[in-house]
Order: sequence, then structure tokens, then C-alpha cells
Amino acid sequence: MIRNLRRRNEPLDHAELARLLPAPADPRLAADRQHLLEEHLMSEIHQSDPTPAPAPARRPLRRTALIAVPVAAAAALAVVVSMAGSPDTTTVAAPQLVKAPVVQIDEGSAVKVTSTVRELAAAATANPTPQPGAGQYIYIKSRVSFLASSFNGDTGESATWVQPLHDREAWKSLDGTKGWLDEPGYQAKGGIELGSDEPRKDLTYKWLAAQPADPDALLKFAYSTASGNHDRDQEAFNEIGSIIREQLVPSALAGALYEAAGKIPGVVVVEHAQDASDRDGIALARLDPRTGERSEWIFDRESHQYLGSRGVQIREVNGVKPGTVVERTSIVTRAVVDANKQRPGAGQGKA
Repeated sequence: MIRNLRRRNEPLDHAELARLLPAPADPRLAADRQHLLEEHLMSEIHQSDPTPAPAPARRPLRRTALIAVPVAAAAALAVVVSMAGSPDTTTVAAPQLVKAPVVQIDEGSAVKVTSTVRELAAAATANPTPQPGAGQYIYIKSRVSFLASSFNGDTGESATWVQPLHDREAWKSLDGTKGWLDEPGYQAKGGIELGSDEPRKDLTYKWLAAQPADPDALLKFAYSTASGNHDRDQEAFNEIGSIIREQLVPSALAGALYEAAGKIPGVVVVEHAQDASDRDGIALARLDPRTGERSEWIFDRESHQYLGSRGVQIREVNGVKPGTVVERTSIVTRAVVDANKQRPGAGQGKA
């Protein structure tokens, strides 16, 4: 079996990625999944043990969690992992997977979307974020757990596993060309370099800070990133999710993004959703009709500040049972720091 943790990842150099993997066969990745793919591939390369038990195999064409690549690409990754070690690299073995949690499904309500979005937008606008200056970095510390799965080809039995909850620290320059990721247990000790000469502009602070706080314009942009082959409403929702999930979003723009999301058909409010830190909040959510997963953005029910995200399986697809939590994240710290790999301290501004 090939271990295949599917996780969100940051952009790597696309030419380098193309050399590592064969051309994919239509992986149908969501925007908020795809942009983290390459970072995960590089973190996997630095792991010393490519086959910890249980050994999950790729479930075809699922985009619910981090590394949703075709089977051929997964096979290529296994080869890369076995060949990429070097004497100068400190490697680590990924922690054992654990059974995915299962929760009672809370029905979503379309009736409360307008009033909830209005409250979220007002709270975001009233809570100014730090304004980073030239040479500074956005720092995000989060708790995360993403999906893996296993399939027994002899018996036809499948199982759903997740990574143990663990810390993830990311540093990003304002233009997205430099950065660092430290995710202990999931790449070489000390972390790996992030950044790209051509980063996705909408995932950089510099691009976000230049955008007008216009919900209609932002919604138009989100739809412009959708392909014509899939659910465009879901892709627009995922695109906005990819912007807010691991970035410092200027306060007025954050409010406008929530308003834009509220205009997407199929978006509902879930009254109770827990993030990866077990904080109970209210969520804006949308069910992907193809995968059966509901993506939830979780907000504090009092302050209405963004807490994290959760993915819950609503209907069974590819053996994943309803109620299965296929991903969890929570924001621990969001701040501006003066240098790459510097952690917030005295004089640093937290968001």
C-alpha cells in the first residue's frame, strides 16, 4: 500500500514539481486544496519512513483533504520519497495515523445566512488587523489534522484515518516569494522553505491589501478562478476559503469576503461546529455535491472572529461514512513579525 496523506500545501516552483511527478489525470482539486499540494510533496520527501502503519492507499479523485493527487502521482511520490534523502538532511518519521472522529451532523440553515454574514462582516471591519511593513512577514500558527484512508484490495474493506492533531507554523513574505513552514513530525526537523517566484497573487498579503472591499467584485473574482467542468459555486466558495484560511486579511476586506461568500447559492449556517482546538462556534458552510463533504468556516459565536475550519462528510462517498470529520484546523496565533522564522514576541503585533 502507498501512504498518501492528503493535505493542503503551499506553492512550490511548478517546473520542479513537473519534474517530480507525471502529468495528472484530472485530479479535480478544490482551490483551497491545490495550492498546498506541492508544499506537502516536499515535506513528504524529507520523511525517512514512507510506510508507517496503517498504510493508506489513494482513494480516487477526492479533494477533501490535503494531498489529492492521482494514483500515478502517488506512486511517483513514493519513489521520490525513497530516493530523496541526503546525508545532510535530518529526517523524521510521521506519527501514526488515528481513526477519524465522527460527529452528529448538524443541519445547516439557509434562512440565517444573510443575518449571520452581516454580523461576521461588521465584526471583521470593527477589528483592525496589523499593517505589516516592507520586509516583514505574516506568521500563522495553527493546529491541524487532515485525512488519509486505507483500502484492502483483497477484502474490499476501507477505513478512514486522520493525522493526529499537530502544530503547524507558517511564515509568508508580503509578496509570497519567501517563507518557511515548520510542522514537526511531517518534514525535516526545523522546517522547509516556502515561497515562489510566481506565487498565486490572491494568496499574498500584497494583493489582498490592494483590493477594494467590494463583495460583488470579490465574488466575481472567486468565480473567475473556477473551471468550467465542476460545480462553479463550490469552487468559488473554496476559493474564498483558501484566502481566509492561512493569511492575514485586512479587516475591511475580510468583511467583504464573508459578504461575498453569503451570496453563493447553497451556503448555509451551521449553529454548532468545533474547530481543531475544540472551540464551539457558528459556521458558514457549503456541501460539495460531488464529494459529499461539507466545508465549514468556524467563527466565535460572541466575537464573530474566525477560529478555524472543519470538513464533515454528510453523505457516504467512496466509503467515508456520514459524520466523519475529514479535516480540522484552528488558528492559534496570527501575527506580523520582522523576519522569516521569527516567532511573535515583545513589540510584535498579533491579529
